[in-house]
Amino acid sequence: MNKGRQANSNAKHVAGITLVAAFIAFMMQPARADDPAKLLKAMSDYTAAQKSISATFDSDVEVVTPELEKIQFTSSGKIQLSRPDKLRISRTGGYTDVDFIYDGKTASIYGNNAKAYVQADLVGTVDQLVDLIQAKSGVAMPGTDLLLTNAYDELMSNVVLAQHIGQGMIDGVECEHLAFRGVDTDWQIWIESGARPLPRKYVITSKAVTGAPQYTLRIRDWKTDAVADADAFVFKPPAGVTKVDLNSGAMAEFDEIPPGTPSGARK
Repeated sequence: MNKGRQANSNAKHVAGITLVAAFIAFMMQPARADDPAKLLKAMSDYTAAQKSISATFDSDVEVVTPELEKIQFTSSGKIQLSRPDKLRISRTGGYTDVDFIYDGKTASIYGNNAKAYVQADLVGTVDQLVDLIQAKSGVAMPGTDLLLTNAYDELMSNVVLAQHIGQGMIDGVECEHLAFRGVDTDWQIWIESGARPLPRKYVITSKAVTGAPQYTLRIRDWKTDAVADADAFVFKPPAGVTKVDLNSGAMAEFDEIPPGTPSGARK
């Protein structure tokens, strides 16, 4: 009996050592290092192939004061896209409450705090619209560059170094963590692993600005098969609001930080 117990004890001891050794070997495995450009291209192709998209987001914009103190301004919102020519972005924060609506022919931006809106007759695709609005007004449109049909080309245009950092968890979803370096701007993106390579987190660092402020975007509640209500892309000005010119100084009221506050964390 003693020999039997001893043999059983030895077997358990060996099994324990084997289990520990296997665990250590597993933990010491090098992290999977996939091609970051390939992973980004898969995301771009997947989102571009979706005819309709909706998601919610939280965004943080950092600014650096003259005293080198970092201050963050936070907003939340929703994006709805119906390709090729319909888009709506709603964003609310401490200094902004804004709707951007495009129905394929007219672009409208309404600021609830400003009690004003701007409109422009623009016929084209969402891709063309995003480029034009950001170039003319400077209004932030969180995450729209991730949803363009040519997102890969836009994102990679100034990249000098790309890395696959490893895996991460965003809102409980396993993601591939990628990092990209540019001359003036670095950025990171977390892309959902598996069959739905959707962007879940996006961080832009402005290296050329003192203090290297960041823009952070978290995206969740992704739906790629829901048919949006046609009314979602129709703008009806509320009673008592003022229409202003697209190039007027009033456009500052539509931004997500207080007017006159400098910010370098934009891409």
